[in-house]
Amino acid sequence: MVLVAQPANQQRLVALLRERSVQTGAFTLASGRPSSYYIDARVSTMSAEGLELVGELGLGRIRQEGWSVALVGGLTMGADPVSYAIARASRLSPPTIDAFSVRKELKQHGTTRRIEGCFRPGVPVVVTEDVITTGGSALTALGILRQAGALITGVLAVVDRDEGGRAAIERTGVPVAVLLSATELGVK
Repeated sequence: MVLVAQPANQQRLVALLRERSVQTGAFTLASGRPSSYYIDARVSTMSAEGLELVGELGLGRIRQEGWSVALVGGLTMGADPVSYAIARASRLSPPTIDAFSVRKELKQHGTTRRIEGCFRPGVPVVVTEDVITTGGSALTALGILRQAGALITGVLAVVDRDEGGRAAIERTGVPVAVLLSATELGVK
């Protein structure tokens, strides 16, 4: 069975994010910047419907970009449901892509790994992200993964806030693809 991303699913993802994830008010973002809106994409990406939509649309976007990868993953926790959804969707539309998570800090017990899951050095990967603002989380993941020997193909984000993060990532030589922009969500 080959999955083909449908325009209706793109519109449903927009509606789901607007309904569950977009909040207005006074917020301080992870970057320290003030904002009049906040996009908590996890409320959508961790829902059953969101997992299905992000998996299908994310896998479709990776393939549309021509990125031939074996793994997807990023900095925990925002990237986790995105990666898992894409991995699951790939089971319905091979070739399969496995997932991994990058810890924010080195694990101090057990295997003391910084990267968990199916990661293997020397394998092409796409770094996932829920929301890009400054690009900080993706850039952190990129640094850790490069050090671990990953072959980074690109970064895939569910939402780009259009605040310079995409450009910051692309300045490192890594292409970025997004499913939606803040403008498409109606918050810019």
